[in-house]
Amino acid sequence: MNPTADIDQALGFTIPSRHARGRILRLGPVLDDVLAAHSYPPPIERLLASALVLAALLGSTLKDAGGQLTLQAQTESGVVSLLVADYKGGEVRGYAKFDADRLAELGPDPTLFGLFGKGYLAITFDQAVTGERYQGIVPLDGDSLASAAEHYFFQSEQIPSVVRIATRHDAGEGCLAAGMLLQHLPEGEVGRERLHTRHDHPEWEHVQALAVTLKDQELTDGALPLTDIVWRLFHEEEAVRVTDPVELTKGCRCDLAHIRSVISRFPASERAEMADEQGVIGVDCAFCSRLFPVSLDSFAQG
Repeated sequence: MNPTADIDQALGFTIPSRHARGRILRLGPVLDDVLAAHSYPPPIERLLASALVLAALLGSTLKDAGGQLTLQAQTESGVVSLLVADYKGGEVRGYAKFDADRLAELGPDPTLFGLFGKGYLAITFDQAVTGERYQGIVPLDGDSLASAAEHYFFQSEQIPSVVRIATRHDAGEGCLAAGMLLQHLPEGEVGRERLHTRHDHPEWEHVQALAVTLKDQELTDGALPLTDIVWRLFHEEEAVRVTDPVELTKGCRCDLAHIRSVISRFPASERAEMADEQGVIGVDCAFCSRLFPVSLDSFAQG
């Protein structure tokens, strides 16, 4: 893949003349680290990779450095019963629950509907400074998570948006996933008019037409700097401003002290029922597949 310094980075950019903003990123080794915690089959790897890219695209727009963005795709009877990815302070993590037997029946390249059936996508923003939480829920419509995210912005945020996500897995070279988010600025930013009634705004139509020319091969070309992609797409504009990149890392916030604190809230009788014959409660982290042993004796000592 000939990785560059742009791997595992999110780059922000603005197009002032068109009142648009965007994020573009690639995940490489970080993606491999997240996927290595589970032996996912290729269709689930691609799905989770797309979810991690989407979480990083949305999460890296948070102005609150301690804020968290969480994606959750769920269905009651789909092959994939749960898909979770989140972003906090440059750290991404995620996991998927699925029925392996039913997945095998779908073939090597299942559709989004085939994986989820009638499902929904929940996007949650948690603000650390104010403590506020905002959540939007939309159906898992379209043929990809990118399509569902565009529907989310159209329905919940009323912001015209383009979301592109691509994944690549070369034999012996690991996984690479990349994405771009482009949006027209909403009300309250640089004096813009309210845009939910103007998805046909000429400014937006112009940058949207340029953005959709982006090819998957360009996004996942590890030898092509992200700044070059932005320049190729929008070089006709008067000025494109690029922000400092955000470094992306794998982050699992499982912590033995936190787990013990949660278990301590249960009555002693219930803790005893959770424990095995050796008096140890095993707590499995779904994100990193680590097992955290908590001894009942530790509560007596505390």
